[in-house]
Amino acid sequence: MLPDITVFDAIAEAAAAETLPRFRMPVAIDNKHAAGFDPVTEADRAAEKAIRQIIAERFPDHGILGEEHGDVGLDRDYVWVIDPIDGTRAFISGLPVWGTLVGLYHKGKAVMGMMDQPFTGERFIARPGEAMVRRNGTTSRLSTRQGVALDQAIMMTTSPKIFSEAHEPRYKRVEDSVRLARYGCDCYAYAMVASGYIDLVVEADLKAYDVGGLIPLVEEAGGVMTTWSGGRPEMGGTIVASGSAALHETVLDLLNRN
Repeated sequence: MLPDITVFDAIAEAAAAETLPRFRMPVAIDNKHAAGFDPVTEADRAAEKAIRQIIAERFPDHGILGEEHGDVGLDRDYVWVIDPIDGTRAFISGLPVWGTLVGLYHKGKAVMGMMDQPFTGERFIARPGEAMVRRNGTTSRLSTRQGVALDQAIMMTTSPKIFSEAHEPRYKRVEDSVRLARYGCDCYAYAMVASGYIDLVVEADLKAYDVGGLIPLVEEAGGVMTTWSGGRPEMGGTIVASGSAALHETVLDLLNRN
């Protein structure tokens, strides 16, 4: 049985208690990537610890896949996928486009998800049959924008630098075909697809915890989210999120064209 969404509310509040007091404050930054820059802060680690504690107490038989504190029971039917701060680069830059991502997988498929942005007071939650956002005490249903052709689409990606030499020209075909391309926003961009403000996100080199909380948001709002090859996106990799099936099909064709 799936948990009630109040569990996600408890998780979001516990994480926010660790992230918000540290946002726009001096914070120590560690680099997890010797060959580049992959920042992690005390806020990341403390928020994930708080999230894991709630899950362990309420669902001791569930597995956990987390970015900062390792994995437990990935072979179990239910696995929680945690990114305590998706967009740590934005977090340390004082930009409110980071979020706490939590997804729930059932037998490998994302069935519930949340993106919480406590600084702006927005909480995006999805469960089977429904995707919603809470803002200022008001709950609204999420719905993607339909009927938008590629040449009229608004697209986002975190950065053009995330693409490898092999992926970059394939991505560029899509960027050159849309009406407007913007960079940045990490998880917030997917929430904007689910909200109907933008139409497309194209990214690469993502991990499961980068997408686990977002897949249900996009899908339950009426969108499509897959790998570039059209496969399920639960384990990350090359990812496309589109507001409509027709737009998604067009983008996949461009990405896979010889």
